[in-house]
Amino acid sequence: MVTLVNRAKMSTSSTGTGTITLGSAESGYQSFADAGVADGDTVRYTIEDGTAFEIGSGVYTATGTTLSRTVSESSNSDLAITLSGSATVFVTATARDINIYDVDGGNASSVYDASLQALDGGSA
Repeated sequence: MVTLVNRAKMSTSSTGTGTITLGSAESGYQSFADAGVADGDTVRYTIEDGTAFEIGSGVYTATGTTLSRTVSESSNSDLAITLSGSATVFVTATARDINIYDVDGGNASSVYDASLQALDGGSA
């Protein structure tokens, strides 16, 4: 399961398609660490670089402040985008993360988070 946090958005001056080194928090946002991402956590991310985008999951490393990249979709035929050195990356939820509860049937899926019980008063 991925770690989701609020308002974590950072710059990166990394280039290419490999692991990225995170820079500073964007104005009005916080760093991954300040938002609560811990060393070794897997996060869902979006990278934006001009009109190019990439959505995926990656492992955050506090030492060196890096994020690995496993792409699930992108503007580059679902492959890693080639970073120019002036991209932003933020933690986000995808439809895959949100769509874990069967609202119509009220049944728990195998990845059901018991904290979602409050949605319908049901039980896990």
